[in-house]
Amino acid sequence: MTVTITHIGGPTTLIEIAGLRLLTDPTFDAPGRRYSFGLGTSSVKTAGPAVPADSLGRIDAILLTHDHHSDNLDDAGRALLPSVPLVLTTASGARRLGGNSRGLTPWQETAVGDLTVTATPARHGPPLSRGLVGDAIGFALRPPGSTSVVWISGDTVLYGGVREVATRFTVDTAILHLGSVQFGLTGPLRYTMTGRDGARLVASLRPRRVVPVHYEGWSHFHEGRAGVEAAFPPDVLTWLTPGVPQAV
Repeated sequence: MTVTITHIGGPTTLIEIAGLRLLTDPTFDAPGRRYSFGLGTSSVKTAGPAVPADSLGRIDAILLTHDHHSDNLDDAGRALLPSVPLVLTTASGARRLGGNSRGLTPWQETAVGDLTVTATPARHGPPLSRGLVGDAIGFALRPPGSTSVVWISGDTVLYGGVREVATRFTVDTAILHLGSVQFGLTGPLRYTMTGRDGARLVASLRPRRVVPVHYEGWSHFHEGRAGVEAAFPPDVLTWLTPGVPQAV
């Protein structure tokens, strides 16, 4: 499988696969602003994109794990959506966005060119929180003729739905959203995986490559690169230099 990934910042990557250029969770606002996340929570963006939106070139589709938090879809990212042929996201997100968006439920497949895209489960918070934090999904990308996938976890905690990915797919490259998101208002509750969670998941997935993303750049992240590295065995992680295309 030939895949090139450019980490633009936060959850935002440009994935070149099967002749397609796919953008994940577009976030292109400048740093310094505080955003509301609802229910009295908020976060400050502390790092900007490594590549400006107007330098991206052709984008064939956007893979949007969820549309209702600004660290996955900020104002500049939202402005980009109408210029792209297709936006794949949650079913509820597609109803909100309309236009060129297509909603997927977990394990539902769709085609983008010759690429098979399967939505995978995600839960963006503790048990019973979905009604408060909203829906999220991940994406498994399978090129034609391949028996393995590139998997994007999306913003999720470690739970049974995510673990099921290992029983359904052979994962070549796992792009994991980490960072241990927490808010003062909700104390110890977490809304994304810690490094330890990611390491436990990888032990069952056994991918060829593990690419961490969405682990820093916002004030609500509580575990950066050093904490993620400490949780994994040596030489398991592939760190991408922001703004630099890297074959994985």
